[in-house]
Amino acid sequence: MEILKTERLTVRKFRAEDHEDMAEILTDDEVTFFEPYPAFTKEACVKEAENFEKSDEFFAVVLGDKVIGKIYFSKRNFGTWEIGYTFNKSYQGKGYAAECLKAFMGYGFDKLGARRIIAEIDTRNTKSENLAKRLGMRKEAEHREIYPDKFDNTKFNDFYLYAMLSSEYKR
Repeated sequence: MEILKTERLTVRKFRAEDHEDMAEILTDDEVTFFEPYPAFTKEACVKEAENFEKSDEFFAVVLGDKVIGKIYFSKRNFGTWEIGYTFNKSYQGKGYAAECLKAFMGYGFDKLGARRIIAEIDTRNTKSENLAKRLGMRKEAEHREIYPDKFDNTKFNDFYLYAMLSSEYKR
């Protein structure tokens, strides 16, 4: 099911057959470094594609017929939604993430009635922080030692909270 289209991209629900494209993203240690989970195996991507197909929180970012990224969009309390994103390394640095996330945030504000959209970003993830800034999000907070490090559970990572209100979104 298609959610939206931009100039170059389509955002839609995931399909089970997306598992090969997902594997290019989720098996890459560099791409998943800031994710809360370790890199997947190709076999695990088959099951994850099935899970994503049933989910109302994960969306495929498609260029032509190829899934190049995923968007996480989850409803929180009081009109707040959390957004997250992961893109295939081969398609990073080409403006695809900014293009689809800006449109998806508009979808969240205009179609879903979001009052506020937030992104939690590991303080070491400068690419993601720069993207949030380009999207017009504001840094609201720095949370110290909030989430356990996936590689060493005796350490905790720091996160920034970026946000945008519906009234701040430029339609």
